[in-house]
Amino acid sequence: MHRKALWIGGALAVALLVGLALLGPSTPSPPDAKPPAGGPIALDSTRGDFSLEQLSADQVAVVSFGYTSCPDVCPMNQAVIRQALTRLENDRHERVVPLFISVDPERDSVARLRDYLGYFGERFIGATGSQTQLDDIAERYGVIWRRNEAPDSAMGYTIDHSAKLFVVNRHGEILEQVMYSTSPEKLVEALQAALEQQA
Repeated sequence: MHRKALWIGGALAVALLVGLALLGPSTPSPPDAKPPAGGPIALDSTRGDFSLEQLSADQVAVVSFGYTSCPDVCPMNQAVIRQALTRLENDRHERVVPLFISVDPERDSVARLRDYLGYFGERFIGATGSQTQLDDIAERYGVIWRRNEAPDSAMGYTIDHSAKLFVVNRHGEILEQVMYSTSPEKLVEALQAALEQQA
């Protein structure tokens, strides 16, 4: 019985580590890992054709990746972004563009993204694209995701994905990276630092 309990405990620990590795909110990168390159983002969006180049020189975007059917991480990320924006002074608040990129193009149409992000604020932009476009952006930003089939679920499948937030300028240069958190403090600090750079 004791051995069985140890085996079950070990299996649960391994499962937890695998889950954290996939989501990546607090897992450090390997010492030899290259920092993400970032770069241009141009996709169909809730504002029509969207590109980071549309930002003005003093603006930044907070880029998050996920999907509208995500049960926890994605809505929490958007809520944290919304909270962080309310903690900025008005002139700085207007200089931040929240951008949510769906990695579920099969289900997340622009209309669906518009409805989803409407719960968080009118300034939130939702974007998606072809699998080729998303693969390219994800590779450059160091984002991973994996589709998990769930034939016994009404959803049909779920997606494990990275939960990190990226603060970027109009050139796609990554100014700050913020690990997943349920509180906005770290994001507020990152935005303040990034906006100082872009002033």
